[in-house]
Amino acid sequence: MTPNTLPKPELTHVFDVAVTIAPPIEIGQTPAGRRRIIPITGGVVDGPSGKGRVLAGGADYQLIVAQDTQAHLDARYAIEMVDGAVIFVENIALRVASQADSRKIMEGIPVDPSDIYFRCQPRFETAHPDWQWLHETQFIGTGVRRPDGVLLSIYKVL
Repeated sequence: MTPNTLPKPELTHVFDVAVTIAPPIEIGQTPAGRRRIIPITGGVVDGPSGKGRVLAGGADYQLIVAQDTQAHLDARYAIEMVDGAVIFVENIALRVASQADSRKIMEGIPVDPSDIYFRCQPRFETAHPDWQWLHETQFIGTGVRRPDGVLLSIYKVL
């Protein structure tokens, strides 16, 4: 069988998420890398697929590696949509920055988002019948880290 290049997937914007955060909990340098936990305190969800809010109580578990130039992110939190659906979010991300920009991000100093590679792969779980389509597709997103939070734009891969 000869491989053929298939058409590239298209993306449809689902929603944007603005996550607010508390100061990081610094675990420190471990054998795996620099470990941090960023508490999630709330936020807003808004976009063509619906509106809602980020519930407090989640966290972003970070591992900073490659001489502080890569952040492997594992955020877990819940969002509540205006129709009452509660959706669990597990968002795996990669953020790549220069050492200088990475230090600024970790110290809460603004950086130019165009200098940072920040992409994510969110997965969603819910029991709400109107949101079952979240279980039947893949999503990708792009992010920006701000001193007081994270902005994400989430896209459905068609």
